[in-house]
Amino acid sequence: QVQLVESGGGLVQAGDSLRLSCAASGRTFSSYSMGWFRQAPGKEREFVAVISWSGLTTNYADSVKGRYTISRDNSKNTMYLQMNSLKPEDTAVYYCAAGRYGIRVYDYEYWGQGTQVTVSS
Repeated sequence: QVQLVESGGGLVQAGDSLRLSCAASGRTFSSYSMGWFRQAPGKEREFVAVISWSGLTTNYADSVKGRYTISRDNSKNTMYLQMNSLKPEDTAVYYCAAGRYGIRVYDYEYWGQGTQVTVSS
């Protein structure tokens, strides 16, 4: 069992940066691949980024590639999402998830409650 808690969301202006954190409980954090997803009002939840259990392999959605960086610290049971050059279209609730390495919602077993990111123009 893994419990996930996101933090770091907020209201920023276009071009600003934010860093999201995802704190995990449980001793098996390092055995899971971890992902970030987001969901805007009226839209489906979409893949943002994924990182393997070791941290050596990552993948990003085309819409965030070059602006976002996913990372993890297994000693702290924490994953991060550094978001730079934010755009209004990045506005969404951001969720972290634990599961197998993939880009689909069903690849993940455990989900956090989400943190709101709002980017004003």
